Amino acid sequence: MKSDFLGGLAKATWPVVAIDSAWTIQEANPAAIEALGLNLTGGVTSASSIWPMDGEGPADFFTRWEGSVAAFMPLRLRGTGGGIRSYQAAVTVEQSEARKLFLVQLLPPTAGGTVEASIAHKQKLDCALQLARTVSLDFNNALTIILGHTSLMLTKMEPNNPWRKALMEVEKSAAKAAEIANDLGVFSRPEKEPKVQMSGNLNLLLQRNVESFKSVRPDKQINWVLQLERRLFSAKFDEAKLQQALVKVMENAIESLGQGGKIVLYTKNLELTEPTQDRNTQLAAGSYVCAEISDNGCGIEADVLPRIFEPFFTTKKETKHRGLGLAWVYGIVTNHGGGVAVSSQPGLGTSVRIYLPADKKYVRDHSHHTNDLSGTETILMVDDEDLLLTMGEAVLASYGYRVLTANSGQRALDILSAPDSGIDLMITDLVMPNMSGRELVEHVNRIAPHIRVLCSSGYVRPTTAERDDVTYLQKPFTSQELLLKVRQALAAPEPTHVD
Repeated sequence: MKSDFLGGLAKATWPVVAIDSAWTIQEANPAAIEALGLNLTGGVTSASSIWPMDGEGPADFFTRWEGSVAAFMPLRLRGTGGGIRSYQAAVTVEQSEARKLFLVQLLPPTAGGTVEASIAHKQKLDCALQLARTVSLDFNNALTIILGHTSLMLTKMEPNNPWRKALMEVEKSAAKAAEIANDLGVFSRPEKEPKVQMSGNLNLLLQRNVESFKSVRPDKQINWVLQLERRLFSAKFDEAKLQQALVKVMENAIESLGQGGKIVLYTKNLELTEPTQDRNTQLAAGSYVCAEISDNGCGIEADVLPRIFEPFFTTKKETKHRGLGLAWVYGIVTNHGGGVAVSSQPGLGTSVRIYLPADKKYVRDHSHHTNDLSGTETILMVDDEDLLLTMGEAVLASYGYRVLTANSGQRALDILSAPDSGIDLMITDLVMPNMSGRELVEHVNRIAPHIRVLCSSGYVRPTTAERDDVTYLQKPFTSQELLLKVRQALAAPEPTHVD
């Protein structure tokens, strides 16, 4: 199995090769293998093997390319059977601290025909998509580093520290940037599929939001009360989107309280044997989880209540509200197949109930205290981004773990082969050069099947096995999310592996 350098170009009908700065062909699509007579069965091969002996070599060509502003460069290469073929080459480069990789796409010499023009146009679009994929990957890694260090500092910082609010703003901004990176990744994928919704714990999401509001709104005298179902059904949801909806509802509740009051958060399981109506919401028969957010604030007037979900309807014109808040909440929840119901009495408060379709299986209890996230096990963290390894080691070591790091799959295998490694858990990125995370996991399953595995990525969509909420960690992640996933993976009854 090869890595993901080529992305959607792996299936292109024209030749595409990935060449590193040592002029080694790391990967080629089937069209390139056929046209150039490449044999990558045993691994990589020298790019000099396809450059003609009587002309410039790979180093000369790429030097010429770096000094040119042309979109296409003429290139002669040795093809199958030894004959020399002429191409128009388009080159993009992926560069990080650990590597420099040239992605070379080979088109027929332009003859001015409509077929060549069409191919060239598609090739330019694919180049743009490849660039978007590269940006998305690097952006997610950078955000993971920022979120990891920031959230670690917040957990270690005293609640009254004057810098705490500033750090919370950094964390919130990084989370918003993560949504942009995710949208860019979805746009650049060759197959446009809906984003995978993984089974999640609604209790945990509510708890995190409450802790966030406590930190950023210390001026409000609010009594937060959590009454959460201990054995809550599992529900599938897009965590980033649902968090946006919950935050909006909680912001409305806080605003209704003025300078103080009480907000109660409930969760419960619901099994309906027949269709049921809750205010404006019609629920089909089935299993649901319900999150209810209630406040004892000013409430909503009876003549206003029927219009609260209308886009652009607002009673707060003096504060420049756009009237999209609850319409947005309604859209997010209904897109998950659920419903939103609101009940309110002026002067007594408001209750917002969010219903999500559920699986009749219970989520694990994730309500760990900070001390419960500590451990003494040995963890091997594998990623080609050295700064991300530094962040992960700092977070895990601060909670008692022994941490080993590897910036490549081969380095990880070398560490695993040491007789005294004693590794309990391996955390690996899925997209790495030379040996992908999936290839690494396959090796580990063979040589050390007792080791538990936690896969992570900001771009690659998880397979069926990786969608399990224990074995997959979506980038970017906070220090608390990393620690929680580690504890879950280590507590699993037996290792779970990637198919």
